[in-house]
Amino acid sequence: MPRSRALAPCGVCGALSEGARQISAEEIAAAVAELRQQLNSAAGLDAQRVECSPDSVEQGLAKLVLGLIEMLRRLMERQAVRRMEGGALSDEQVENMGAALMRLEEKINELAGHFGLRPQDLNLDLGPVGRLLDE
Repeated sequence: MPRSRALAPCGVCGALSEGARQISAEEIAAAVAELRQQLNSAAGLDAQRVECSPDSVEQGLAKLVLGLIEMLRRLMERQAVRRMEGGALSDEQVENMGAALMRLEEKINELAGHFGLRPQDLNLDLGPVGRLLDE
């Protein structure tokens, strides 16, 4: 005979809700399985997992760190463009900022190549949230 559990008291008023019924462990398991399926469907595909094997841990860590650095580089680039368009930067500052951002992009690509990563590999899949970088 399946075990049943009563519903927990309502958190707001401390009383059982009207019409409460016993829920079996099988019903709970089925509801959890259905919820997992719905979450996976909403995400479009299973979330990308980080590989933690000794052979791939360096590459996985490099992918994560370089992806975050690339995101910050793009944010800095957008901020520089806004400041430039707003007239907040001199011509010399614009040149210096552009050169620094180009060197940073080159260094990110160089490091990615060192770890066997392509630039598009740095666009991490965040599951239901989407990709780390907008294209």
